[in-house]
Amino acid sequence: MSSSLRHDRSLLDALDVPSVRFSKNVWRLTRSGRDPLRGSSLNTRWGVSGEFSVLYTSCEREGALAEIGYRLALEPVWPSKIEHTLHELEVECDKVLDLSNIDDLGRLGVDVTKYQSLDYSVTSKIASAADFLEFEAMLVPSARYPCSNLVIFSDRPSRVETIDSSTVDWDTWRRAKA
Repeated sequence: MSSSLRHDRSLLDALDVPSVRFSKNVWRLTRSGRDPLRGSSLNTRWGVSGEFSVLYTSCEREGALAEIGYRLALEPVWPSKIEHTLHELEVECDKVLDLSNIDDLGRLGVDVTKYQSLDYSVTSKIASAADFLEFEAMLVPSARYPCSNLVIFSDRPSRVETIDSSTVDWDTWRRAKA
């Protein structure tokens, strides 16, 4: 089956909008030792397992921490041995799909009242269609912090460079949130 048949034509039409250019620093949190420029091809809010790889970044330092901090807080006991590194990345993308306004997601079928949930059924379809339309990245609302996230398609010609990296002190972060 051709890849265009996998996508809802009305969704493809809705995403047929002018792209924006993105050029600024973003933050990415990884497990210590992991290459910060290596994407993920797992089923996630903006990813589809095995279909494409994405690099999750946040436009705010605290946004990157909040995304991973949320996941760690879901564990019955906070994982004390896992170490993370926060990376500041310099990014330039010429063809970005700007969905940073939550209302835009609502028009695409996302239940914005449940955006923070772990239901990724509609957002992953949007990401798949954006990948098919050859966007380099998507600017989307963070589900965990009032900022935007930049989700970069790993196989696109974006320029991404690591500027700085530092170890995350989760104990200090958690105390500040309490």
